[in-house]
Amino acid sequence: MDFSKVQAQLLTRFEQQFKLPRSYIVLGGAGFYLLLVFLNFGGIGQLLSNLAGFAYPGYLSLKALKTSSSKDDTRLLTYWVVFAALNVVEFWSKAILYWVPSYFLIKTFFLLYLSLPQYNGAEVIYRKVLAPLTDRYVDGGAPANDLLNKVQEKTQ
Repeated sequence: MDFSKVQAQLLTRFEQQFKLPRSYIVLGGAGFYLLLVFLNFGGIGQLLSNLAGFAYPGYLSLKALKTSSSKDDTRLLTYWVVFAALNVVEFWSKAILYWVPSYFLIKTFFLLYLSLPQYNGAEVIYRKVLAPLTDRYVDGGAPANDLLNKVQEKTQ
């Protein structure tokens, strides 16, 4: 059975049982999720924040693997590079960041900005922050190619 059909059936049952619009359950669920992230009981804020940054892009990535177009692949690969860079920076600055009030709530909104196609935030962050740092090493420039050639020569 299709996941979207199951969702529609659950929301229809909610409407019939409580005599409320289905948007209430969606908004209520999102509000409860963000409240849990904000309160961060037992460190659950970090888990829920990372889940927000992983679930939807992961789903889109699985769908993109089934298509022949490379446009969605490039957009998603850009997201995963930015997501990984953010996690590395977060790991090394953990002692400072966790003192910021509502850090995981801010991080959750930032991850949504990065992942949602209507904002295309990952592309913006990649172009403005990561590309200037990495282009001289990865963009087919001489240092990267020379290093790769030297490694290949040593292994042969």
